[in-house]
Amino acid sequence: MSDMEDRMHTGEMYLPHDEQILARQFDCLERLYDFNQTRPHELDRRAELLHDMFAEIGDACYIEPPFHANFGGAHVHFGSDIYVNFNLTCVDDTHIYVGSHTMIGPNVTLATAGHPILPELRERGYQYNMPVRIGENCWIGAGVVVLPGVTIGDNVVVGAGSIVTRDLPSNVVAVGNPCHVLREVGERDREYYFKDRRIDWNEMRADEAAH
Repeated sequence: MSDMEDRMHTGEMYLPHDEQILARQFDCLERLYDFNQTRPHELDRRAELLHDMFAEIGDACYIEPPFHANFGGAHVHFGSDIYVNFNLTCVDDTHIYVGSHTMIGPNVTLATAGHPILPELRERGYQYNMPVRIGENCWIGAGVVVLPGVTIGDNVVVGAGSIVTRDLPSNVVAVGNPCHVLREVGERDREYYFKDRRIDWNEMRADEAAH
């Protein structure tokens, strides 16, 4: 591994056009291409490719193609029972962690890569990477962007279209640009699932017993 490859994961500035980095990246992108060309019924093939592509991936994860990733998921760590809708973009130049039972809506971007503000450094091609961490049992709404270095806690709902620029604690609903905590997950959420629509716990228990 080259010095530049080491610096991809330390937060230091590095040059992403390093020959060894590019050679590995193109190998990863070949597997990503294969995944995105699978047909809808080829679920076993998709699962096999994801286990080859990702740094870690648990059981019962589903990613709806197309999936986009700078390193084809090679620096992405998924728990189990994760659902991802169309057009997830993982700028996975360093590590992205997503906890089990999390759902990710369409057109979400999880970005680890940044570029210096100083123009001279960008002109030289320098980049730095900071990891993204998303906890368990989260719902990341459609069109959300999570920026480098952000940590999102467990049981968090991030509203559609939000731009997450800073860490979010567990057990909150957060929205906006920049994303901010709107409220905590509370007792009303045990009674209503959407506006004035009540949760029928008896019906849910019957559903679970039948399946």
